[in-house]
Amino acid sequence: MKSIYAILFMSILFVGCQPKPDNSANEAFEKNSKTVLANIEGWQNENTDYSVYAKDFAMLETGFGAPKDSLNLEEMKASDKQMWAMFNFKLLNSPPVLLPGVNTNTKLPDGSVRHYSTWEVTVPATDSTAAKSGVIRLYESFDFDAKGKIRYQQVYGDFGGLMNYLLSKE
Repeated sequence: MKSIYAILFMSILFVGCQPKPDNSANEAFEKNSKTVLANIEGWQNENTDYSVYAKDFAMLETGFGAPKDSLNLEEMKASDKQMWAMFNFKLLNSPPVLLPGVNTNTKLPDGSVRHYSTWEVTVPATDSTAAKSGVIRLYESFDFDAKGKIRYQQVYGDFGGLMNYLLSKE
């Protein structure tokens, strides 16, 4: 009987001495997910809150033949204004499913956020042309700095095909 109590005591002691699991990456992902959802909503409503971006922000240019490899925050703001002036955007799968990203070296969750989304992009009607819409599927990821600001963003989709369709005279 004493040996059973000794084994039970040792088991409790062993389990009780285990270190608490590190949940910081999951907590960062939850916090950063809220930022991403607000960012998506802001983009759709042409009212992006740029205060969530880090000063050293970079957005990877993924388009074919892009003249630069990335955009800084001021260049992205100008690009956003240009896109909003030409097109209307509607997220079709709202809210998108957000997924945790991983550190490329350790392969462990790092608080980054990624998602797949489907957007309807419309060229508004004018006096001489009808409105024209196309649907594009995107993959987008966001990396954050230690302060929870977006430091790096990238988006992949067939923008060239979409623009050729929307801006064609047909």
